[in-house]
Amino acid sequence: MMVRVRDKVPVIRTFAVRSLSRFVNDPENSDILDLLLEVLPLEQNPEVRKTIVLSLPPSIATTQAIIDCTLDVNESVRKAAYSVLANKVPLQSLSIKLRTTILQRGLADRAVNVSTECLKLMKDQWLSNSCQGDPIKFLKYLDVETYESVAESALEVLLSEGLIMPSDDKSIQQYILSADGEARDESTCSVPNIQLMEPEIALYWRIICRKLSKSAQAKGSDAATAMGAEAAVYAAEASDANDLLERILPASVSDYVDLVKAHIEAGPNHHFASRQLLLLGTMLDFSDAMLHKTASSFVQELLHRPFEQELDEDGNSIVIGDGINLGGDKDWADAVSKLAKIFHAAPGEYEEVILVVVEKLARPCRERTADFLQWMHMLSLTSLLLENGKSLHSLQGKAIEPEEILHALLLPGAKHTHLDVQRIAIKCLGLFGLLEKKPSEELIRQLRVAFCRSPPPISIMACKALVDLRMWHSPTEVDKAMGQDLLSQFEDESIDFAPIDLSNAEEDMNFKMLDLLYAGLESDDWRAFADSNEHESVKATIGEGFAKLLLLGEKYPSLPASFYPFVLGKLIALYFSEESKEQLRFKQCLSVFFEHYASLSEKHKGYVSKAFVPLIRSMWPGIDGNCKSSSYVVSNQRKRAVQASRFILQMMQTPLYKKETRGEPETQFNKSPDSPEDSIQPLLNCTEEGLAIRIAIEMLNFKGKKTAAEKAYVAALGKTLVLLHLKPSKQNVIKLMKKLLSQLADSVCSEKELLRDVKPILEHLKSLDVCPSEELTQDQADSIFETLGVSYNLDITATTTVPKTPAPCSTRPAQSRRRVRIRETSSDEEEEVASPPPSALMNRSHRASKAAALAKMTASRVKMSNVDEDDEEEQGSSDVTAEDSDESDE
Repeated sequence: MMVRVRDKVPVIRTFAVRSLSRFVNDPENSDILDLLLEVLPLEQNPEVRKTIVLSLPPSIATTQAIIDCTLDVNESVRKAAYSVLANKVPLQSLSIKLRTTILQRGLADRAVNVSTECLKLMKDQWLSNSCQGDPIKFLKYLDVETYESVAESALEVLLSEGLIMPSDDKSIQQYILSADGEARDESTCSVPNIQLMEPEIALYWRIICRKLSKSAQAKGSDAATAMGAEAAVYAAEASDANDLLERILPASVSDYVDLVKAHIEAGPNHHFASRQLLLLGTMLDFSDAMLHKTASSFVQELLHRPFEQELDEDGNSIVIGDGINLGGDKDWADAVSKLAKIFHAAPGEYEEVILVVVEKLARPCRERTADFLQWMHMLSLTSLLLENGKSLHSLQGKAIEPEEILHALLLPGAKHTHLDVQRIAIKCLGLFGLLEKKPSEELIRQLRVAFCRSPPPISIMACKALVDLRMWHSPTEVDKAMGQDLLSQFEDESIDFAPIDLSNAEEDMNFKMLDLLYAGLESDDWRAFADSNEHESVKATIGEGFAKLLLLGEKYPSLPASFYPFVLGKLIALYFSEESKEQLRFKQCLSVFFEHYASLSEKHKGYVSKAFVPLIRSMWPGIDGNCKSSSYVVSNQRKRAVQASRFILQMMQTPLYKKETRGEPETQFNKSPDSPEDSIQPLLNCTEEGLAIRIAIEMLNFKGKKTAAEKAYVAALGKTLVLLHLKPSKQNVIKLMKKLLSQLADSVCSEKELLRDVKPILEHLKSLDVCPSEELTQDQADSIFETLGVSYNLDITATTTVPKTPAPCSTRPAQSRRRVRIRETSSDEEEEVASPPPSALMNRSHRASKAAALAKMTASRVKMSNVDEDDEEEQGSSDVTAEDSDESDE
């Protein structure tokens, strides 16, 4: 049975696995379990994989393999994996990471059967059996502080299925106690004694209240649009949801504020619960003037609350959190912003409230008496305002004007001595530029300086700002803001791009922004840096920005044509480089980008084709003759270059999206060979035929004696050339390829390995040539080169022959007979042209003598006349034999 697990017939493999499953639980048969775990990831048949998964026993060795099958491409295998997890693997035996992974994949699965199986696992096994139906206990198994989104999704699914619902005796009000310890009544005037919530409880009540609030609003809307009894039913359901929500939420705004304050003052350990409670405020009613005043005062306290800090071993203050967002947490800043918008919903009131606080905090910054913590607090509030602002016009006429924000706060902050202050100031400059109608010169100049000359954390932030401004305002508008004529190396397609020296203090101001960003891709200074929290680097940030620009390039007509292949080639090289191995987010971004880029339009495919040769040449070690790396490093570099070439080939062979080709006739690629120009002008640059010509020309560039690296490079190009699909309708291209490869074959006639790769391609091209007698003209060849934008001096009239074959005139029998007739009537000159070469005459004389001798030995009674006739016949047969000999040599 263990042998039959590897049988070539899937049904036999399936029954073999079923047989072995009877013995897999026996400790003495551990080799059976090892075999199943070995063949599972290699198995191609989904039914066999499903059988293996169902046969695996629960253990530490098998749990990960079963969970990996939740990502299987086959729906039935994924469903089987969740079934095994539900029936065989206890909740307590799984780590928190594995629990959240199972739920995240299963609840988001597109297949209904799989998501239903995951819901059954969560409901019947985890919630009912392991947690006795208690949702709070269930949430404790998920670590809600780390995996908040997964826990939130699980609760929402359970609520939508009606599996959990708060009872009448439980609510948030029970955590607000009076001085005597009883639940605080609305008429009680004593100071409340707050009972702190655990993170799971705070998240639970937030999700419950949000569900009830949405349900009440939806039912109310249905009641307003319905009529009669139906409207009454919807109104009753909305009323029930509102009543339940009122019983759960704090009885008054004052109680709510006291509850949140108590959790905030409890310290960082209750930061998560505080944020959950902040979001509850969006469901309270603040229509009363007194309640609005209380809520507004609470918002002011939240906005004035500085960053939390701690002291290191040397007594220096260290900010707790990300050091950018209010409160040190993006989610906390968003919660405060949502609450402020609810409390101050009137037009312009939200901006006015925040700007009043910013103006107050900015006074010591203007007077240069503020420490770095005060600067960071003021800038975090400014960032919150700019992120939620619609335009600079909405900020005018308030406590501080937009121009004052830029020149008095942001630009000085970007030049502060403390790096954390610089980083948040650079972020604010980027947000400010997005609200401007046209980016200002001072802002762009400061961002460029920060990008070129700052440490990596600040360079990353400046890079993000420049990329956003480039996408929002267009690269041309950003360059115009500098107020001078900037140079661009992308505008000249005939030169190789020379990286800019960013260490030069003066040079970085003289080039356009695209050139500066591309220089960041070429720089080695930032290669090793990656932020410990976000795993970001300058190159990854620039790469993602360029990927977006390439996708939306049609919206920016001012971009030079040379920009696209240069940047595309660099992104592909980065994707296959060693330095991006740890940049998982960057590689995931690029993989999605490459998957869709070539499918957008023919123009994009043309850029891919144009990027092929310079990219592979730049990645191939030793082409320039300066390779000093070890053989192991060179081998890895060549492997990556080959992977890149095959990757580009896949991009060229991906079909276009239907929306791009809907208006084009399908026969455009299937014209008959007799069509005049084969329509090469608009399409050749974006087809595999165009790529084939580029590769052939690149191979021809290496003539004469080659180094080992050059031989390997040309051989790799030849292997790529074989994988291209040339259309028979492109007869002009096929004839040109025949000419190019014939020249290539001539140049590598002494290199057997290369010749062995070239010959099959050349023979295939001959089979595609419908009319071999029709020669390609020089004008047609030049037209194809011009269409592709390549420069190659091809003499179409030069004769080329296949190597290792003599160069005689044709000696076919028909031509031999025609030559005999011509000798009787033609001139001496014609006889001289038609005469065969000496080698052919020598072969014929030897064979004629041998035939005559054999004839004399076997036919002594033959007359002389017959011998003469036999000689003529043998002469004719020798012609054929010589022809065959030549063809065999050929």
